Amino acid sequence: MVDLSTKICRVRLDNPTILASGILGVTGASLVNVVKNGAGAVTTKSIGIEPRKGHPCPVILTYDKGMVNAVGLSTAGIEESSAEIGFAKKNSRVPIIASIFACSVKEFGVISKEISKAKPDLIEVNISCPNVESEFGRPFGTDPKISADVTRSVKKNTNIPVIVKLSPNVGNIGEIAKAVAAAGADAINAINTVGPGMAINIEAKTPVLSNKRGGVSGPAIKPIAVRCVYDVYDATNGKIPIIGTGGITYGRDAVEMFMAGASAVGIGTAVYYRGIDVFSKVSMEIKEFMEKEGHSSIKEMIGVAH
Repeated sequence: MVDLSTKICRVRLDNPTILASGILGVTGASLVNVVKNGAGAVTTKSIGIEPRKGHPCPVILTYDKGMVNAVGLSTAGIEESSAEIGFAKKNSRVPIIASIFACSVKEFGVISKEISKAKPDLIEVNISCPNVESEFGRPFGTDPKISADVTRSVKKNTNIPVIVKLSPNVGNIGEIAKAVAAAGADAINAINTVGPGMAINIEAKTPVLSNKRGGVSGPAIKPIAVRCVYDVYDATNGKIPIIGTGGITYGRDAVEMFMAGASAVGIGTAVYYRGIDVFSKVSMEIKEFMEKEGHSSIKEMIGVAH
């Protein structure tokens, strides 16, 4: 008998697929729809304190191996987003992960306290998005000390387990992982988008995105994501749960992440490639692999490539 369940910070998932932040996670209804299509957990689009418009269109483009986006962290704000989380919790049975962002270390503490009132199962701290104007003039996740300070600020203001989402755009992701783990992070999500990248419309002779530059996701970044998960697992001695995110499109991609050290996988861009039921498809493909190779649980595969 194959068991597809897994755990992140003592929170049980029936299967290891998680809707990544920023994809179909704006409303409670869209989160519930993803659950109906097989996700083991769902993550909201990153939530800020105040409403924010983000960048004007176009904000997303696709190419043959992935996607480039610069949405700009648009958010309805804490009040409306909390109501959407409440709807999702009432109408689905899977864990709800609230992704948060802020512009200062102190503000991260404020929003974590406020979002906790909506009682998500987990809080994901987005310290890795290049679109946030931090008080340091760069993403929080590029510096170990700042990353740790944010983690401590969040942990002081919530009793809900905290996931810290890391950026691949650093010299040593393991160093960042160790810093946030020491500061109290309960889990790590690796990774956010790579880049930024750019595409140019050669007829119009101008960058396609309104922001010109955007984060790169999809199959092209999977080798980078796998390496980052591997490095995080090594740096933390396998003692902290990891959500492997980046380029997961098929069941074999997910298994690769497990073997690198992930306990679950985040899926986002693959919705574009394989449809909203990609979560059910990937889960079935994982199950088929496990049956073929004689694995009875996800846990058996975690970190075996080390």
